Amino acid sequence: MAFAEYEVVVERDAMTVYQFLQDGLNLPSWREGIRSIELWSGAVGANGAVYQQTLTGPAGRPIAADFQITQLRPGAEIQFQVVAGPARPHGGYYLSTEGTNTRVRFALEFRPKGLAGLMDFMIQRTMKAEVAQLERLKSVLEARSTEQ
Repeated sequence: MAFAEYEVVVERDAMTVYQFLQDGLNLPSWREGIRSIELWSGAVGANGAVYQQTLTGPAGRPIAADFQITQLRPGAEIQFQVVAGPARPHGGYYLSTEGTNTRVRFALEFRPKGLAGLMDFMIQRTMKAEVAQLERLKSVLEARSTEQ
């Protein structure tokens, strides 16, 4: 099993952070490697919504990485499951209030099957890089006006 997590404290309230993360269409503003993303089914940011996403893969090739929102707790938690692509991790954003700030934890878990288990080290490294992009989320949210 591969697992990675990362935490940051964002100088914004939990609902502001939650609402931004809840809308999958915001991902390209803070995650590198997203070629395209669009809402495929459901309502933006709603439980059960499916986003069709294409990432830049090895050698610059496109990789499908569609995901579905599987659980929401307003102001506290957003979970998702990757439903298309070579790796299909489960992940989530977990928020907690710290005064006027919000601690955000981004976690990914993947249980490779078959031959994918032989690539566990590479998968682990990729997942660590993905969750570390939370630093960019912090920068993006803190640069935004509080009136948005």
